[in-house]
Amino acid sequence: MATSSSQRIPLGLGVLIALSLGAGAEAKAPRHSRHPAQTSAADRALRDQVKALQGQVAALQTWHDTEAASRAQADQQMAQLREQLAQSDARAQAANAEVDGRIKTIPTEVQTAVAAATPKTDVIHYKGLSLTLGGFLAAEGIYRSKNENADIASSFSAIPFANTVPGHTHELRGTARQSRLSFLAQGDINPNTHAAFYGEFDFQAAAQTANPKESNSYSPRIRHLYGAIDWDSLGLELLAGQTWSLTTANTKGITPRNELPPPTIDAQYVPGFTWARQAQLRLVKNWNKQLWLAVSLENPQTTFAAAPTGVLLTAPGVTATTAAPGVAGFDIANTLSFNHYPDVVAKVAYELPIGGDHPLHLELFGLLRSYYDRVAYTPANPFGRAPGSTNMSTSGGGVGGGFTFTAIPKRLDLHGSFLTGRGIGRYGTSQLPDTVVRPDGGLSPIPETMFLAGATLHATSALDIYLFGGQERENARIFTVPGSSAAYGFGNPAAILTGCNVEGGICTPNLRQVNQVTVGLWDKFYHGDFGLLQFGLQYSHTNLKSFTGVGGAPSTSDDMVFASFRYFPF
Repeated sequence: MATSSSQRIPLGLGVLIALSLGAGAEAKAPRHSRHPAQTSAADRALRDQVKALQGQVAALQTWHDTEAASRAQADQQMAQLREQLAQSDARAQAANAEVDGRIKTIPTEVQTAVAAATPKTDVIHYKGLSLTLGGFLAAEGIYRSKNENADIASSFSAIPFANTVPGHTHELRGTARQSRLSFLAQGDINPNTHAAFYGEFDFQAAAQTANPKESNSYSPRIRHLYGAIDWDSLGLELLAGQTWSLTTANTKGITPRNELPPPTIDAQYVPGFTWARQAQLRLVKNWNKQLWLAVSLENPQTTFAAAPTGVLLTAPGVTATTAAPGVAGFDIANTLSFNHYPDVVAKVAYELPIGGDHPLHLELFGLLRSYYDRVAYTPANPFGRAPGSTNMSTSGGGVGGGFTFTAIPKRLDLHGSFLTGRGIGRYGTSQLPDTVVRPDGGLSPIPETMFLAGATLHATSALDIYLFGGQERENARIFTVPGSSAAYGFGNPAAILTGCNVEGGICTPNLRQVNQVTVGLWDKFYHGDFGLLQFGLQYSHTNLKSFTGVGGAPSTSDDMVFASFRYFPF
């Protein structure tokens, strides 16, 4: 063990003192026993030993002093190191506290960033599919100056005349039945082949048990339910199921979910709008997504004109059966026309590139239809037909088209469409008749023209204002029978219409045209983490005119106001 300096110095002095004392005692001893020469040699030896010891002591002292200085320096460095370690400790603790605090804020910041970057429609991923939910909840109100006894979808061709009680009463209703639910499932079969399945439903079905007396319970209704496959390398798309007819205008190419119905609250849209939603099989080909060609086979149905007061449909001895009550899967209170061929629609669309964009969309389509009934003849028929029954068919159709034009980018959109032909009534929103029964029992397609024009102003990022006007107009189909002076046909001037303006009077006119002007707005007053809330108002004026008959050409009109609150949670 090393000794301290306080221990080493006394030890060295003790050695020197002992040696000195020993030397003195030896010097004082009787000298009679030693020779002087011997004594001198011993003294020198002793002095040499003392000097050697003194040198060792000096060396030890020097080593001690050097070690003490080194130890003091080491102690000072150690103290400085401890101080630095303490400061580093303090800084580390402060940094850890800051990191802990930062970590606690990260989830909130991440959620905020994700919410800001999340689109309105979130996508759910499951087994290679992307599932998008959609739809809205609607709380809506309707006021009509004439009582149509209709819900959120108006019946433009059934606005009552003055001979009826509803023609003198107003209508006020509240409804949530336009609320919708939808889903879109998408997946890639391979990098060039994409599949999609889409469904959309509302609550506007009206089974025979549906009523607003107590529970206000109405059935869900299929709006869209179809599957589609796209082959990118071929530029082909195949669609099968129920969706908008190919006659309905598009905003982009000929692609599903890009149709352009007027943005009205009224679920029947605007007279002049060409559309249907029905089962179909559709094939679409595109070239560079600038030119499209499509063909669709669609579910057929035929609507028939009623005979106006004082006018006949068939001659004596002729009976025409055009429809039958529903049986399996249909309500017995509904009749369905006889059909033997699908409606065929062919459409071409082109988007004109202007300034690196495609603000102008043009389309043109052709419609081919077939009408079919069963006719029975007795010997009394005036046409000389053999007694018995036979099927009779005829064809009709038309040509239509339209455009959408972004007149001012992100500010003003213009839209127009038309359809003209024979037997096309079911494709107009007013549902004027397709055909009238001839005196011989066959079906005669009724000539009709419909058009729609409108504009939507995006006044702000949240406020849209729209204005639309449209018309559906039919021409008369009048027939004569050899040897008979009776009036036959559709729009016949021999119709007795004197009771149309008298309450309680008899009046069954054939309608000649339906006109409407409508204006409305949508205000998206909230768009945030909880979805989208928007408020809408709409006013429309609809005018109904009949063909001229005995007593004039009666007309009627309806002023309607709609209000809507809609919540889009997805």
